[in-house]
Amino acid sequence: MIKLRDIQNKFHNELTSIYSKEEIDNFFYLLTESYFDTSRLQLALNFEAEIDNPETIMTALELLKKEKPIQYILGETEFYGISLKVNEHVLIPRPETEELVNWIIQEFKDQNSELKVLDIGTGSGCIAISLSKNLPNTKVYALDVSKEALKVARYNAELNKVEIQFIEDDILKPKTKDQSPRFDVIVSNPPYVRVREKPLMKANVLDYEPHLALFVEDNNPLLFYKAICEYSKKNLKESGTLLFEINEYLGNEMLQLLKDYNFKSIELKKDIFNKDRMIKGVFSV
Repeated sequence: MIKLRDIQNKFHNELTSIYSKEEIDNFFYLLTESYFDTSRLQLALNFEAEIDNPETIMTALELLKKEKPIQYILGETEFYGISLKVNEHVLIPRPETEELVNWIIQEFKDQNSELKVLDIGTGSGCIAISLSKNLPNTKVYALDVSKEALKVARYNAELNKVEIQFIEDDILKPKTKDQSPRFDVIVSNPPYVRVREKPLMKANVLDYEPHLALFVEDNNPLLFYKAICEYSKKNLKESGTLLFEINEYLGNEMLQLLKDYNFKSIELKKDIFNKDRMIKGVFSV
């Protein structure tokens, strides 16, 4: 038998050079709740609690030392109030993407007629599922090029009891053209990190998250945005809305891109860290 308090001390001793005290405590409590069904409050009330099977949490400690994200260790995360399964085939959803989802919900929550929404590059399905759960009378479609990502997204849709039509397609060479529904809203959080920005990123992202969903070449950073704008010209209704999560350094370029594609009422929005992070435009033929 080993006391959980001793394991927590071991976590601090071995992780303190990598993470803050608050992060280490958070990791420890997430793991004890997941592995031993013991909440933070229960530990506070009984800090002498013991376990006889420490192998799983010790394995997690070794993975944390290698900077593997806690979400991948647990196989799940929270996003906009819902639980999602995640693995190495999908990005871990970010708080900034929650802001994008909230912007869409606030924009369309009073919509009376049926809304058709397409999420391009759905990954874990976080955007599509959140919109489906929070916008009644909405038909949501979700597209991704990765078979493995779509498996995760389908599982998450079932987990959260929402109906979403999933589409396997490459937005850079889309098969779905005229036969697609005409959408009221198209939203995307596409790859937007330039290769030259890799040195700014932490090992937990670079070493574990799928590069297919993260990076674009330095000489063509708007590659996916251009392709989605082109797709939207054919598949977005007149006065339909296009929304993106964007690279914080490319706000002005994105403003110009949407103007070039004849979008009106363009709005560039900052996230809670005061970075240019979201943009929307209304399509005009």
